[in-house]
Amino acid sequence: MKRILVALAVGSLALGGAATASAATATPKVPVAIQVPDGNRPLATYSGDGVQIYGCTNGAWALIQPAAVLSKHGQPVAIHSKGPVWTSTVDGSTVGAAAAATSPRDGAIPELLLKANLNSGTGVFGKVTYVQRLNTRGGVAPAGACAEGAQTAVHYTADYAFWVAQ
Repeated sequence: MKRILVALAVGSLALGGAATASAATATPKVPVAIQVPDGNRPLATYSGDGVQIYGCTNGAWALIQPAAVLSKHGQPVAIHSKGPVWTSTVDGSTVGAAAAATSPRDGAIPELLLKANLNSGTGVFGKVTYVQRLNTRGGVAPAGACAEGAQTAVHYTADYAFWVAQ
């Protein structure tokens, strides 16, 4: 069931939602808590459009995984999935990361600073050191109780900034 939900979510984004996304062009104002440490430089920033998939456990919603398409100038360039992991659809390179810091956003999932803990391939993500999730909109788990085993996907958008060592 989980694989079907993820496949449907990513498939619908690839066909519709991602076609209207574009790469972020302006440098967003970044909260101090999630700024990238000195010694790193920006590599690329992509617009993400996807869902946060939640499951009901013990009467409460808990995050299972994200499923999103990252785009540059309206063209899909990467897939974001559980891990969290980002995989380039252009060159197959991958970066995985773990949250290092968060910054809350009203009515949206928090902005994040993630430190890379997995790199594979020699492409765009092969040497990424940090990832920032910025300008988040939506994606918050539903309020209230839920039926055990239920799942839901909540739409969100964010800008993902990728950094490499200088």
